[in-house]
Amino acid sequence: MLSYLKNVFETVVTIFEGLSITFSHLMRRPTTIQYPDRIDRPVQETLPLRYRGHLEVDMAICTNCKACERECPITCIAITDSEEPDKKRWMTQFDIDLAKCMYCGICAEVCPTGSIRHSREFEGACFDPAAMVRRFVLDGAPAPAFKPKKGGETDTELAKKVEIGEEFMDLFAQPEK
Repeated sequence: MLSYLKNVFETVVTIFEGLSITFSHLMRRPTTIQYPDRIDRPVQETLPLRYRGHLEVDMAICTNCKACERECPITCIAITDSEEPDKKRWMTQFDIDLAKCMYCGICAEVCPTGSIRHSREFEGACFDPAAMVRRFVLDGAPAPAFKPKKGGETDTELAKKVEIGEEFMDLFAQPEK
């Protein structure tokens, strides 16, 4: 009988210990922040430099080498091109399916010009997975492939884009500190 009463007493003490923790949380202020309404600065500003957000492609410096398409382990990148009679390669399709993408960054690492890179965009919620396909070549407007010049780019706008791509490649090539 004595052991029975002892077990009942230990049970009651244990229940009150658990409930004391629960009740202490009832008296605290909530730590939940209502996103995106009540944050003090945009989330993109708080992300680290190497954040792997949605992929973006700068078609002005894309060489159409298809290294990103070949190296993608889940084939979420689709590139098609057409040969013109003047031996120029034109990209007729450059699509990235963000619903399939696992944001590994391999495509950005193998790009020789840094035209494909991760952005700081991360909000991609939608009802239809087909809406997650990003099309970088518009229908009926094929994009020419970029050919880097040996002495450096003379066009200032393209030179700026090439420099941004090189900075991105350098950033990801360095080990994280």
